[in-house]
Amino acid sequence: MHLPGKVIAITGAAQGLGKAMALYLAQKGAHLALIDMNAEALEQVATACRDFGVKAEAFTANITVEAEVETVFQRIVAKLERLDGLINNAGIIRDGLLVKVKDGQIDSRLSLADWNSVLSVNLTGVFLCGREAATQMIKLGNGGCMINISSISRAGNIGQSNYSATKAGVAALATTWAKELARYGIRAAAIAPGFIATDMTASMKPEIIAKIESGIPAKRMGVPNEIAQTVAFILENDYISGRVIEVDGALRL
Repeated sequence: MHLPGKVIAITGAAQGLGKAMALYLAQKGAHLALIDMNAEALEQVATACRDFGVKAEAFTANITVEAEVETVFQRIVAKLERLDGLINNAGIIRDGLLVKVKDGQIDSRLSLADWNSVLSVNLTGVFLCGREAATQMIKLGNGGCMINISSISRAGNIGQSNYSATKAGVAALATTWAKELARYGIRAAAIAPGFIATDMTASMKPEIIAKIESGIPAKRMGVPNEIAQTVAFILENDYISGRVIEVDGALRL
């Protein structure tokens, strides 16, 4: 895919990795359809993207609501007249041990509410956005590419039953979509980041960050632009499909 002039939709685009992806792709000449629930922050990202001379539109939507997802992708095509890529980036965490024991007694359990909230955003939201993006791409007849943001936690991580399940799920969705949609010229892939320095990790205590970095062979966290560069690499290489690319500083060996 030659990015200049193409329209790429990004969920969770108001901050963190989504914002970094938007700005990086804008510098490459792509037009952006930015999706998030934080309207004010989203518009700020759109404005920053426009400074690179591209079109960037902000679309407020809750990706867990089917009707809103259907409407937002219809609006994207109506406003920007095409859709060439989707980056399923939006996600949340609600960490907790499946069962926590203290002094030999059950202290707490991972709640059904925390399980459902993470699955709703991280997995159902990805499904809904992927389905609607594919629908529009097939109607337009120009092909396209969908990228799901997974995580190395998809292999399992203590305290993240819900998150790990969703990140394994979105990786599986990408490989499934790659097989199903190839006939329409649509590619699908996933990126599995390791520890990335974002606003969320910046709030951690320095000693915790130091402990995390000591366990990474690269001896540092990744930066958001390194994920954005990987997104661009997948979009631009038309023979990449059905694969999960780990970007983790060799953490998962």
